[in-house]
Amino acid sequence: MKTTTFLIAAATTTTSVQAFTTLPNNARLSTTTALQMGLFDGVKEAFGADGMGELDGDRETPIDRWMGWNAKGGEEQKVAVGSKTPTDFVDSMDTKNYITVSLPKPMGIVFEENDSSYGGIFALEISDGSSAAKDGTIKPGDQLVAVGEKKVSGLQFEDALGAIIESESDKTKLVFFRGKAEFLYGVAGASQEWLDEFVSGGKKVE
Repeated sequence: MKTTTFLIAAATTTTSVQAFTTLPNNARLSTTTALQMGLFDGVKEAFGADGMGELDGDRETPIDRWMGWNAKGGEEQKVAVGSKTPTDFVDSMDTKNYITVSLPKPMGIVFEENDSSYGGIFALEISDGSSAAKDGTIKPGDQLVAVGEKKVSGLQFEDALGAIIESESDKTKLVFFRGKAEFLYGVAGASQEWLDEFVSGGKKVE
């Protein structure tokens, strides 16, 4: 305890002496330069050396994640720093990312509504022994896009599910997007014109 007190007292004395000592001009220049460099070092620590470093978790926003300005704890992040799109991105304007299936009712698909900011519904789970399970095409997480020739993407739960209930065909055609809701409805999602053309079976879409 005495040693600690002594060190603090010594440091205080030294600081007090320096505060009232006249410094040479070159020493003042060095001190000013050191202060300026210290200021920029603080900026680097806050934002990373290139301004694109890791962010504290409580300051991270969806835009930060989209642009790749990820929070600390990189091993748990799927977005690489500096990347402009998530590494698990699925293009909703690529027909290869859609699946089509025709099933009799009851289908055995449990649907869930997406976040209200997106709308639409997705397959939450497939009941064992159901027609959907026996077919094996649909997977949990698939986003329902169309029922028959009717586009239901973005509709509220009752309206989207109602299209299946109202179908009178022996087998009802369902079209799903195999990807997350944010890739179908977000800023990089397919345009409504593209989806309309795709669902209607019009000319080839690219």
